Amino acid sequence: MKLRTALLGAAALLATSPMAFADGHEGERGRDGNVSIIYWQAPSILNPFLSGGTKDVESASMIIEPLARYNENGELVAWLVDSIPTVDNGGVSEDLTSITWNITPGITWSDGTPFTSADVKFTADYCMNPEGGCAQATKFEGVTNVEAVDDLTVKVTFDKPTPFPYGPFVGGESPILQAAQFADCVGAAASTCTEQNFNPIGTGPFTVTEFKPNDVITMAANENFRHEGKPAFASVTFKGGGDATAAGRAVMETGEFDYAWNLQLAPDVIASMEAGGKGTPVAGFGPLVERIMLNNTNPDPALGPDERSVVRPHPFLGDPAVYKAMSLAIDRPLLVEIGYGKAGKVGCNWVPAPAAFASDTFDCATQDIAGANAMLDEAGITDTNGDGVREKDGVPLKVVYQTSTNAVRQDFQALIKQWWSEIGIEAELRNIDASVFFGGDAASPDTFQKFYADVEMYANTFNGTDPQSYLGNGLCDKAPSPATQWQGENISRFCNEEFDALHKELTSTAGLEARAEIGKRLNDIIVENGGMIPLVHRGRLSAHANSLGGVVLNVWDSELWNVADWYRIGE
Repeated sequence: MKLRTALLGAAALLATSPMAFADGHEGERGRDGNVSIIYWQAPSILNPFLSGGTKDVESASMIIEPLARYNENGELVAWLVDSIPTVDNGGVSEDLTSITWNITPGITWSDGTPFTSADVKFTADYCMNPEGGCAQATKFEGVTNVEAVDDLTVKVTFDKPTPFPYGPFVGGESPILQAAQFADCVGAAASTCTEQNFNPIGTGPFTVTEFKPNDVITMAANENFRHEGKPAFASVTFKGGGDATAAGRAVMETGEFDYAWNLQLAPDVIASMEAGGKGTPVAGFGPLVERIMLNNTNPDPALGPDERSVVRPHPFLGDPAVYKAMSLAIDRPLLVEIGYGKAGKVGCNWVPAPAAFASDTFDCATQDIAGANAMLDEAGITDTNGDGVREKDGVPLKVVYQTSTNAVRQDFQALIKQWWSEIGIEAELRNIDASVFFGGDAASPDTFQKFYADVEMYANTFNGTDPQSYLGNGLCDKAPSPATQWQGENISRFCNEEFDALHKELTSTAGLEARAEIGKRLNDIIVENGGMIPLVHRGRLSAHANSLGGVVLNVWDSELWNVADWYRIGE
C-alpha cells in the first residue's frame, strides 16, 4: 500500500472540516450565569506539560487549546486551524516527513493579542527542551524542527517518514501556550513559573479568575472567544477534592453541582444516586484501564532519590514467576462485578481499545490460586521459615501496594491483598489522597510518578484512536527521575530494547492493519515482561445535572472538550 494512501489508516477516523459548535440555544455570551463542576481529584496545576494527571489536563482544556482534537466518535477535527492536514489536501508532504498546519485567521488570546504560529513553535521548543521535564514529550517523538512559516502557518518536520503526524499540538494533552506569557519559563525554569502555570492565558472559552491548587478554580467567560454567543455561562466554579461518592451525590441527589467527573463507584451506588432525580449518569468505553504497575527499580527507602529512579532489578518483581503468579491469583470478573458492573470488563491488555489495537494474546479471566502456587514452587521461591511469606534469594516477598484514596480502589486492594497472601506474598496497603497522588509535585514523595512503593494501582488513557504516543510511555528514556523534575509517563521504569526498537518501527509504519499489529506486540511485550498487571477495562462514567444541556461525553479527548456548548435548560 502506498504511504500517501495509508496515511489516514493510522488515524482510523478523520473529520477534515472545522469543528462546528452546536447552533441551538443562541444568545448573549454569559447569559446562563454560573456552571459548577466537581472533580474529586483536585487539579494542582493548569499546565498539562507539567503534569500527567487527567484532572490537570482536563481542567486546563477549558482555558488552553490544541490545534486539533478528537470528537466523541474518535474523529480528528480541526479546532484552531482551517482543516486537518492530509496528503490529499497538501498539508502532509508526499514523503510523510512534514505536516503543515494553517491557523484560522482572527483568533486571539484571551488578552486580545493575536494567536500566531510563533506561539505554536514556542510550545514545541518549550516541551522539547531537555531540561524542562515535559510530561508530554512523547507527543514530539521524531520532531526535528518546527517552523513558523508565516504568522498563520506552522510546519513540523520529522526525522523520517511519519505516517501518523498528529502527535504535536493535537488533543487536550498537547495544547498551545502563549509565547509572550511563558517566555521566561523554558527549560529548568518551567516548574518555577507559578503565575503562568496557575493562570495560563488561553484561546479557550474561559479564563482563570483565581486558582487555589488542590481546592477550587474560578473562571470567567473569555470575552475574546472566537465563537459569538459562547460560552453560555458567565462563570465557572470548578471544585476539586473530596471523593467520588460525594461528587456523585452533589449532582444526582442534592443538585449542588452541575457536572461530576469520573464516578468510580459501585453500580448499586450509582443507581441509588440516580434515583435522587437531580442528575443523569453518562458512560462510554474508551481505552481506560485500571492496572497494577510493577516497580522495575529498587524502592528501598535507604536509597536516595537518584538511585530509586534508576532502572535496576527489583529484588524479586523482575522474576516472571513472581509477577505472573501475582496476576494469576487475581479474580478479575469479581473485581468487575463489585467495582464497575456494566461499566467494566475484564482487562488483560494495556491498550484495550480501539478494537483494532486490542491484543488477544492473554486470557486472564480465570483465577488460579493453585496454579500460581505451583508456578512459584517450580521457580524455587518458597517459604523457608514457615511465616507464610515466600522468599527469593533470601528476600521475603513483601510489597508496599499503593493507590489513590477511593472506595472502589480500597475494595480492590483488600481483595488482592488476600489473594496474594494465599500464594505467599504479603502486601502492605497504602492509599494517598488523589489530588496528591496524581498531582505531579516534584517535591512530594507521594506522587505516582515517584512510585516509592513496590506496586501501585491507577488508570489512565490517551487522546484519539491511535496509541503511538501512549505506547511511547514504555520507552526507556521516558522514566521519571530527578533529571526530568519527576515528569515522564514510564511509571514502572520498564526498559526493554526490543520494545524501544519496535516502537521506532511503529513511528514509520503506514496502514492501520500494520500499525495495529505492531501496537499489539508492544502491548504484549510490556505485559509479558513485567511492566504492569492489567485488571479492568473501565468505561468512563460521569454525571450531569438534568438542567445542564449540551453535554457530550468524549472518551477520546478531554471530557470538557465541548464546554463552550453547555447551556442551562429551562432558564
